[in-house]
Amino acid sequence: MFSSLTSTLRSTIIPSPIWLPRMFSMTSVAEAGYKMKSHSGAKKRWRSLGSGSSFKRGKANHQHLNVTKPPARKNRLSTTAYSTPAQTHKLKKLLLPYGSN
Repeated sequence: MFSSLTSTLRSTIIPSPIWLPRMFSMTSVAEAGYKMKSHSGAKKRWRSLGSGSSFKRGKANHQHLNVTKPPARKNRLSTTAYSTPAQTHKLKKLLLPYGSN
């Protein structure tokens, strides 16, 4: 009795999967009328290298309040940081479609 009661309640509360709306788009991007967007934060911070297989960026905390920082730290902050393979994989997705420029 309990199983038949729950099945009737389930059928009245939860609609069948046939009537649920689709959770994906059937149109292509060109038909949809919008463009792919680059990630603004990554676009401002990272530059791709000539081969397009890696990225570089400057390090933060080197613009102001440098009097209290030791010279070794200032030298370390002035160097260029390069992306790891995992970061490169993510950056190519974030900077699509312009990540290889």
